[in-house]
Amino acid sequence: MTGVLVLAGTPIGDVSDAPPRLLTELATADVIAAEDTRRLRRLTQALGVTPTGRVLSYFEGNEVGRTPELVEALQNGARVLLVTDAGMPSVSDPGYRLVDAAVAVGIKVTAVPGPSAVLTALALSGLPVDRFTFEGFLPRKNGDRARTLAELKAEPRTMVFFEAPHRIAESLAAMADAFGADRPAAVCRELTKTYEEIKRGGLAELAAWAADGVRGEITVVVAGAPPAAPQEHTPAELARLVTLREQEAGERRKEAIAAVAAELGLQKREVFDAVVAAKHGS
Repeated sequence: MTGVLVLAGTPIGDVSDAPPRLLTELATADVIAAEDTRRLRRLTQALGVTPTGRVLSYFEGNEVGRTPELVEALQNGARVLLVTDAGMPSVSDPGYRLVDAAVAVGIKVTAVPGPSAVLTALALSGLPVDRFTFEGFLPRKNGDRARTLAELKAEPRTMVFFEAPHRIAESLAAMADAFGADRPAAVCRELTKTYEEIKRGGLAELAAWAADGVRGEITVVVAGAPPAAPQEHTPAELARLVTLREQEAGERRKEAIAAVAAELGLQKREVFDAVVAAKHGS
């Protein structure tokens, strides 16, 4: 009988945010794979929990080599608990590789839902939350970062980023260059901790604020690109588009007018009037 892989969310700041199931899993798991075993020890002490299983380190530097070992334990029936320093495993933290390997051999994977810096920052930002995209950490090199931001310039959804304190000022400045100085954003710092701070404003304003130095864990939320302004089309241009469809696609005039109107988001009457005006030379 195979075991179970449990992905457990851990507090992003306030220890009392730990879900009750996390305490049970920490106390009963056969194996605990932790991003930082020292931070895990501090967490269990704060929660008053004594793990009974093996505790192994599982971080970016050793996850390739340690994943087969954990999969073998799972195949032998172990309940393996995966925790990171804060938040949910796999979200810009170790976890994806182990989940992928476990799924590949038919291991059950479940989760203990917990705090998430992404959703917490999004909710507190004051920006639209109906649609969003998580972009993780931006590339460290200036050129790579600029290219990534250029690709996101027209993204209509609210964007969520993680960033390190020593890079936040230059990243905000790069965002201002790519998205525009006035694009609304929020810098969420030390979420759920004693010195929690939410700084809202345009990207250029936030970059200037961060230039003096910002400490702590940081999540940045940036508004999506505003809708493009509707393009103006002259009557002559509309008539030309209709004529092209008649000549190249062999469409009847009524069909061509309807197709042009649908393509440009216009009323059919507006396109028809343009065709009539062009025919009479007015």
